[in-house]
Amino acid sequence: MAFKKVCKLDDLWEGEMESFQVDGQEVLLAALDGGVVHAYQGICPHQDILLVEGTFDGKTLACRAHQWIFDAQTGAGINPSDASLASYPVKIEGDDVLVDTEGVVPLFAHT
Repeated sequence: MAFKKVCKLDDLWEGEMESFQVDGQEVLLAALDGGVVHAYQGICPHQDILLVEGTFDGKTLACRAHQWIFDAQTGAGINPSDASLASYPVKIEGDDVLVDTEGVVPLFAHT
């Protein structure tokens, strides 16, 4: 695995999301309720819209374009339920947030 530093924990507060370019991929970091950080593909699998432009309530991510909703804990689709987000391994070292994109390919769904 090739973890790369993406940001500091102070750059991503609980209930916030932020998008970063990591190894040529758009990666969305979401700090869930409780402070756990998850990393998902930063592009909606529907129509290539940046997910960071949508909303995040600490539990779900919603795309701004067509309101596709994803569970921020798992990346599973809620609406529609047959879509999901690719997830990336995350590691916290001290105050650094690291992500490994190796072998992860963003998912795309029906239109």
